[in-house]
Amino acid sequence: MAKASKTKTAPKAVPSTGKQPVITDKSFTFFKSYINNASPVGFETWGQKLWIEYLKPYVDTHYVDPYGTAVGVINPEHPFKVVIEAHADEISWFVNYVNVEGLIYLKRNGGVDHQTAPASRVFIHGKKGPVKAVFGWPAIHTRIGTPDQKEAHPRTDNLWLDCGARSRKEVEDLGIHVGAVVTYQDGFDELANGNYIGRAFDNRVGGFMIAEVARLLKENKKKLPFGLYVVNAVQEEIGLRGAEMIARRIKPDLAIITDVTHDTTTPMINKNIEGDISCGKGPSLAYAPAIHNKLLGLVEQVAADNQIAVQWRALSRSTGTDTDSFAYANDGCPSVLISIPLRYMHTTVEMLHRDDIEETIRLMYETLLTLTPQTNLRYL
Repeated sequence: MAKASKTKTAPKAVPSTGKQPVITDKSFTFFKSYINNASPVGFETWGQKLWIEYLKPYVDTHYVDPYGTAVGVINPEHPFKVVIEAHADEISWFVNYVNVEGLIYLKRNGGVDHQTAPASRVFIHGKKGPVKAVFGWPAIHTRIGTPDQKEAHPRTDNLWLDCGARSRKEVEDLGIHVGAVVTYQDGFDELANGNYIGRAFDNRVGGFMIAEVARLLKENKKKLPFGLYVVNAVQEEIGLRGAEMIARRIKPDLAIITDVTHDTTTPMINKNIEGDISCGKGPSLAYAPAIHNKLLGLVEQVAADNQIAVQWRALSRSTGTDTDSFAYANDGCPSVLISIPLRYMHTTVEMLHRDDIEETIRLMYETLLTLTPQTNLRYL
């Protein structure tokens, strides 16, 4: 896997909110390692091992379901169950075909963006371990022809990987096979003014944040009046599959889901459609049919009481997140979505702001301290 970059920014620097920082040096080191590690859809085990090892000191017990969703539990014997959840998987590619010249053609594994692929570096995770490769692409001199010809654009069917092999046999000798999963090499880095970039902040930043909530509860010696299930679900990127399975298993009484949302100040995004959300201005709350209005109101009040700035979105029939799976599971589970603003989603340079990570952790933490089994979430 790509190694974490050496950075100069100290994670313990006080955020621009002026509040004491939540993230410690130790947790920041884990965060970078977790982002740099691959965790593609269907192969999340590689990332889940790191996550469980980090989480174990802060929970009473943990388990992994048959498809790899990892769960840490505080107060496992309590009948009232609260979930805080993120998803562990990242978009990726599958090896689909190797031609006689040793070039490798692919299928998507989740919503990976083919237009950002050319000239990118990747790892092909074969039977003998990761193999370095690149997305090849013709030089610009050769792509532009006569005036009546259109320049070629990247498509799934015309993109290929070049690992240096010059025959199908040489590819096979490297342990590469049909079905081998492919992830980008790009890893964590820091930009100016508290901005971080990395691959798969969607949604390993969520996995990091829910683990930090568990850490804060443990280190601050908070006793919760319910069972807390810290859930890092698999296969969100292909239809919320991991959340669907684990919601049926846990049967929670309520759920707090965290995921990313679009920073709509990004050029080419229409605020008339996507709303007004910006990195650095706090976590985003949303209205949607799957989001429970009374639980949303409680989270909003917690934010106000703790001086946590929030931003708002309206979503349509679906949130497009694991919120939908939890909300409609079993007999219905009051669920709320707390999103962190993100630029350049589903690219190798996803960007978010340190302050938003801190404030999203705070909001989940303070909400848990407010909840009890007696919290009235009935509509009527």
